[in-house]
Amino acid sequence: MQDRARIHVEAGGGGDGCLSFRREAHVPKGGPNGGDGGRGGDVVLVCDDSLRDLESFRRRSHFKARRGGHGEGSLRHGKDGETLEIHVPPGTEARVEADGTVHDLVRPGQRAVVARGGPGGRGNKRFAGPTHQTPRFAEKGLAGGETWITLQLKLLADAGLVGLPNAGKSSLLGRLTRAHPKVADYPFTTLEPALGTLETDDRQLVIADIPGLIEGASAGAGLGHDFLAHIERTRVLVHVLDLTPLDGSDPEANYATVERELELHNPRLSVLPRVLALSKADLVDEVARETARVAWAERLGPDTPVVVTSSATGLGLAQIGGELTRLVPEETAEAAPDGAGAPVGGELAEHRVFRPAADRSYRVVKVGDRAYRVTGKGIERLVARYDLDNDDALAYLERRLRGIGVIRALEAEGFEPGDEVEIAGIAFDLDPE
Repeated sequence: MQDRARIHVEAGGGGDGCLSFRREAHVPKGGPNGGDGGRGGDVVLVCDDSLRDLESFRRRSHFKARRGGHGEGSLRHGKDGETLEIHVPPGTEARVEADGTVHDLVRPGQRAVVARGGPGGRGNKRFAGPTHQTPRFAEKGLAGGETWITLQLKLLADAGLVGLPNAGKSSLLGRLTRAHPKVADYPFTTLEPALGTLETDDRQLVIADIPGLIEGASAGAGLGHDFLAHIERTRVLVHVLDLTPLDGSDPEANYATVERELELHNPRLSVLPRVLALSKADLVDEVARETARVAWAERLGPDTPVVVTSSATGLGLAQIGGELTRLVPEETAEAAPDGAGAPVGGELAEHRVFRPAADRSYRVVKVGDRAYRVTGKGIERLVARYDLDNDDALAYLERRLRGIGVIRALEAEGFEPGDEVEIAGIAFDLDPE
């Protein structure tokens, strides 16, 4: 199962505005009629319940949306770029590396915009006014956002089986459900999580078998570091503990090792409801297993059921199923972690979207004799919209810079008309009026 992927997404760039004038017979001085460029397409992650893992991203890791169309004469605006949808399975966590945003996609149809298309440029008609009736410039479209995204699949299961390698988790899953996990007598038989469905009279519970944990799993040892994330969404943990380990290890020490690694990985796992399954009971006599059950029940207290089980004889399997049915809440909309069971069609009383405002700050630095550099994301995006070889566009840009306060900041640093100014790597002589 492919449960991790890293992809690069790039939204579409905006289309350029058009520089055009109306030219028709018997229509003197028709004026500007350049249309606007279209907006670039967004990149959107869509939760698709027909998918099960991230296998498709092994063959393709770069995704790019279409750009917006360029504006044309006669006030014809460019077409907006189509939205690029990337389908991921339920349970996918997407981390946007550009800003650290995390999207948790757990409900079918859920959408998350991970890269926004660039805005289109305005045509010269937009700049016409009483004092400037024939603008001979238009704006360029801006590039869309691009970033790397780390995808991690966390299985949506009601209960998770945890324990040391060869504790009997796969055998227990096979007897409780109709799953057919690989079972063998060597460590790390299970190399990837396996899912099974426990059928009861009126409910179905999904159970996940997690590869065996060893000491240091939370720090990357063994296979636990890769698959511990799959039990983060579970609501009940079944700790499978071998009554008679073949290596002669102490069951109490084995129990403490697994519980410690769970807590180190995510403190939430340490407070999840537990069921302790004492496995392979068919290998010990009845007196020994009853003694072990009583001792563990006294140690863990009344809140943690202790069940003696045997996958070979079926001992305790019905009791395990009953405990899971009792401990897993039926109201998934309230009990599921991370919104895994939130109602799909629910109405919100009030819904607001907050997005970070554009960074409008800038910084002016003198870099040499009669040379200055202006840095700032907003200023760089502004300069990128205009052709600085066009005198009309340059004059308009100078007016914008004065209105924003950049000219005032330059003058405070000693700027004089005709000095060289560098913005976004472009150097030009600025001669404001």
